[in-house]
Amino acid sequence: MTQARRLYVLLCGYEVLPKTVSTKGRGARFIMAEPICAYLIQTTSGYVLFDAGFNTYNTEDPIRRGQFFERWGMIPPVVLPEHQMLYQLDQIGVKPEQIGDVVISHSHFDHTGNLKYLRHARITMQKREYEYAMHEATPKNAVIKSDFDFPDLNWNLIDGDFEIAEGVEVIYTRGHMPGHQSMAVRLPKSGMKVMPADAGDLMENYDEEILPGQTVDDDSARAAIRRLKGIVDSTHGEFLLTHDPVLIQTTKLAPEYYE
Repeated sequence: MTQARRLYVLLCGYEVLPKTVSTKGRGARFIMAEPICAYLIQTTSGYVLFDAGFNTYNTEDPIRRGQFFERWGMIPPVVLPEHQMLYQLDQIGVKPEQIGDVVISHSHFDHTGNLKYLRHARITMQKREYEYAMHEATPKNAVIKSDFDFPDLNWNLIDGDFEIAEGVEVIYTRGHMPGHQSMAVRLPKSGMKVMPADAGDLMENYDEEILPGQTVDDDSARAAIRRLKGIVDSTHGEFLLTHDPVLIQTTKLAPEYYE
C-alpha cells in the first residue's frame, strides 16, 4: 500500500559547470548545463516537497552574486521565469502553505533556495547535515546559510532512514555530503520512483558506479549508489535524477505528473 498519489517534477533552472562536478576524475574539459530539479508529492494526507530549488535573489543582487558565485569562479545558475518554483506550484494549483512536509537532501544552494516560503512546514534534514550547514559550511562550499537560517523554521532533524508517509521514504545516503539523503516514492500506477538528489547526478554514476565529484567519504558514496541501484532493481523502479541533462528531456515535467 502507499499514500502517494501523484509526483510532479519541477524543473527549477540550470547550472553551468565542469563535468567533474558530477563525475569524479572524469570529464574535466567538458562544460555541462545541468538541470536543477525538485519534486512535489501528493499524498492522501497532504503535499510533500523534496528539495527547494534555487533562490534567484542570490544572482539578481550584484553584491550577493559576487559574494556567492563570482568570487569563487562559479557561473551563476540560469533560472527563467517558468523555472520559478512559485510559478510552477501555481500551474499545478498548489499554494506553498498547502505543503506540510519538506525534505531537504542536503545544504547546497540549489536545494534550499525557496525555504523562505515554507516556514510553516516541517523541514526534514539529517542532523549531521544540519550541524555541518550551520556550523562548518561557507559559500566556498556552495552553501548559502541565509537561505535556511530562519529562527522560525520547523526543523525535523533525523538520523538515518525515515518514513514521511506510507510509500514515501527518506533514505540516508551519506557520501556526497555528511548528511545527504534521497527519497523513494511508490506510486499506485507507475510503481517505484527513486530520487537520489546528488548521491549521483547522472545515469553514468549508476551505470558505471562513478562517484560524484565532491564527496566527504568515498566508501559511503559508493555504498549509496549501490543501495539506490538495488532499490530500483528490486522493485523494477525508475530513477528520477536531479541533474541529468539527457534524462530531463524525456521526464514528465509539471504540471504533468506521474501516478
